[in-house]
Amino acid sequence: MRLGLSRNRKRSLAIASVAALGLGGLTVIQALPASAATGCSVTYTIVNQWNNGFQANIAIRNVGDPWSNWSLTFSFANGQRVSQGWTGRFSQSGTQVTVANESWNGSVANGGSVTPGFTGTHTGTNTVPTNFAINGVACNGPVTPTTPGTNPTTPGTNPTTSNPPNPGQKVDNPYSGGQGYRNTEWQAKANSVSGGSRIANNPTAVWIDRIAAINGTPNSSSNGAFGVRQHLDDALRQGSSYIQFVIYNLPGRDCAALASNGELGATEIGRYRTEYIDPIAAIQADPKYASLRIINIIEIDSLPNLITNVAGRGGETAMCNTMKANGNYQAGIAYALQKLGAIGNVYNYIDAAHHGWIGWDDNFRPTATLLADTVRQSGSTSNVHGFITNTANYSALQEPYITVNDQTRPSKWIDWNRYNDELSFAQAFRGELVSQGMPSNIGMLIDTSRNGWGGAARPTGPRTTGTIDEQINGSRIDRRIHKGNWCNQSGAGIGERPRVAPASGIDAYVWVKPPGESDGSSRLIDNPEGKGFDRMCDPTYTGNYRNGNNMSGALDNAPISGAWFPAQVTQLMQNAYPPL
Repeated sequence: MRLGLSRNRKRSLAIASVAALGLGGLTVIQALPASAATGCSVTYTIVNQWNNGFQANIAIRNVGDPWSNWSLTFSFANGQRVSQGWTGRFSQSGTQVTVANESWNGSVANGGSVTPGFTGTHTGTNTVPTNFAINGVACNGPVTPTTPGTNPTTPGTNPTTSNPPNPGQKVDNPYSGGQGYRNTEWQAKANSVSGGSRIANNPTAVWIDRIAAINGTPNSSSNGAFGVRQHLDDALRQGSSYIQFVIYNLPGRDCAALASNGELGATEIGRYRTEYIDPIAAIQADPKYASLRIINIIEIDSLPNLITNVAGRGGETAMCNTMKANGNYQAGIAYALQKLGAIGNVYNYIDAAHHGWIGWDDNFRPTATLLADTVRQSGSTSNVHGFITNTANYSALQEPYITVNDQTRPSKWIDWNRYNDELSFAQAFRGELVSQGMPSNIGMLIDTSRNGWGGAARPTGPRTTGTIDEQINGSRIDRRIHKGNWCNQSGAGIGERPRVAPASGIDAYVWVKPPGESDGSSRLIDNPEGKGFDRMCDPTYTGNYRNGNNMSGALDNAPISGAWFPAQVTQLMQNAYPPL
């Protein structure tokens, strides 16, 4: 079943508003004599204006000998003042502005470039400066003015890949316009595997799964060697439009699974606030990162557990009962939404499980109600920009050869669920969230990092003979033994590449779980990160209530959750769909 729910999005209005700002830029090119050692070209682009404020980028290109350090100077003509800068150290004396290199971007080879940016103020006129110099050598060649809102070198295109947000005004879809951050750590790991270069340039999320990960854990066996600031700085260096973080450290985290247990006890809500959320918020609010859209994926697998794995349900656990009773899942998420949502360039998406978890009638609406109530506890529905499904999971995006109806719902695979793929579920769940009081313009994300299910086992059409179970099993894209299987699934493949606005109500397909990062260890592995051993990650496990007492379908020899698992990423590439 496909539900084509429309969103009352305002993209055309937003585009018109930007066009009315009168954005502009110009290029100043150094005409190099043969003896010149230092040469430069500078493109100064006003990328946003509002009231008496503006934001500009300065693309500096070295067209001479290499620089080991650089210092750019220019003067304003109308009393403009720099407020905050990034990718360079800004200072201003009267009308003259100096931008010196940071410690990490002083070396610029011939043909290389750096792009500092800043926010500033003006009092009406905002003339573009023309008198640029690098290390005392003027860039005083011919001046080429540009059409407002275009790139000086490529007419008709956006002047910057960063596409920074208007302070205080969030954009409709933070994934639109520009390139997402290519996680430096994951990219290096992907490139270390044969064929990994085919996927290494896709944007993936950074998981902040413990307090130590905020500042980085170089000696860790799992993700997190780089801290939050290092990833943000790398995103600036890449010229990224957006960067994605997973906020994942609730007290009593993941009360129904041991592989992803966290470091905080059930009652440590105070530590969650002051030692985890507050430091993350302080970093993300740094004006240095104002040009980035920072997207937070909020607390995987938490709130749905309070619906499906508590007293009265077959999946009941003592810890889920505790977390429902003490309210710390809701309190923690509400606090995270409030602190992070107050930052002008931050966008929060709450995890909403997947169709094979909450697609049944007794889970669907109660989960949406719980999520909406938690958002309201944060003080404002504007603290959430949307919701995400299938995070770190394997549910197929679409099942083209199966229709969910009265004949197919009784099958063992569908098991009376009203949904059989993530796209139809995400669209329907979005509609339910809006009916529960969420803003009508919320968007959904779907994690497609591991739900492609390609390879030789992928069906090419429906099976039309045999029992209903034989027909469904012969027709389905998702090749898991059971939809309740979630750990390092054998036969899985990379799914759709990250893509913006692919379907009605969907802001993006994303890779939140970086392919090749383990879901959990195949056997008990002692570690200092609080990560336990869950039998669902053991390929010999014969299952439990939540997976219908089926085999786990997990790969063998897996490391702890978040650690690099080369055999998994190799399989994922082999079974990618669309193929790599």
